[in-house]
Amino acid sequence: MKSSSTNATPKRIVLSVIGVVILAGLWFAFRPEKLFINKKVNEAPPAQASGQLTPQLTGRFVGEVHKTSGRATVYQQADGSRVLRLTDFSTSNGPAVHVLLIDGTSTDPTKDFALAAVKNVDLGDLKGNQGDQDYTVPKDVDFKKFGTVSIYCERFHANFGTAKLENF
Repeated sequence: MKSSSTNATPKRIVLSVIGVVILAGLWFAFRPEKLFINKKVNEAPPAQASGQLTPQLTGRFVGEVHKTSGRATVYQQADGSRVLRLTDFSTSNGPAVHVLLIDGTSTDPTKDFALAAVKNVDLGDLKGNQGDQDYTVPKDVDFKKFGTVSIYCERFHANFGTAKLENF
């Protein structure tokens, strides 16, 4: 006759393995260590060909879900291309954070930021949560429609902060 303690050991092993798998999955999904690690970037400003770097629009960041600060400025280069430059920038780090241009009408920080309901242009992953950084703006972007910069966390549907762009 087997004792109940020998039957409990395989159950404990199976439950322990399941627990470890669940914890690893949760860690991978939420990446909590990103809250404590800052990624600093210090990109040089866009190259000025014959001094032909013209600031067009600018705005200061306002924190929405997380404290966010700094300035967003759109520059037009001599070849007509445009660059969004973030300077003195700081926000929280997180998983899957993007730089977006949005229509600016749906940024209520008290609600889930439903990206599908907001017209947007994704400029790419945030390069770092601190420091100066540049993002290429597609030629077809109309800043009359997309006049707000958003720092958006895809994983949590959170708008970390916004900068309303105005004429320079």
